[in-house]
Amino acid sequence: MSTVEKKTPRPLPRVNSYMETKPFWEAAKNGKLVIQYCKDTNEPQFFPRPVSMANGKRNLEWREVSGRGRVYTFSNHFNPWPGHEDRVPYMVALVELDEGVRILCNIVNVTADDMKIDMPVKLCWEKLSEDINYPCFEPDSSRS
Repeated sequence: MSTVEKKTPRPLPRVNSYMETKPFWEAAKNGKLVIQYCKDTNEPQFFPRPVSMANGKRNLEWREVSGRGRVYTFSNHFNPWPGHEDRVPYMVALVELDEGVRILCNIVNVTADDMKIDMPVKLCWEKLSEDINYPCFEPDSSRS
């Protein structure tokens, strides 16, 4: 008799007010990508923080962004971390959004041979649960 190894469930992000992530995940649930902006300097920042990286003040607001950008750097992963066993190989990239911040994400619908630095990408979503849409990116053939 053979045994089937049970896969580890994919971990879900922690949604909380303390780490300033709740507005990000609430927007993602509705298919919107938002980042923080300093209201005093108009500087964008990502990842979410309780204070502005521009001036250290708590005068921040969330704004929806385009979801378009370019691959800044990438890596092809063959060793999965828990919950990703059925995804290997998978692409992880640092995407520089048109708004000027970089976001660590997965790139989907692309092969390793087709990945390029500065490749245009656009936002897409992976539904992890009823409450969590996870932002990822795919090649954007409408831009060069």
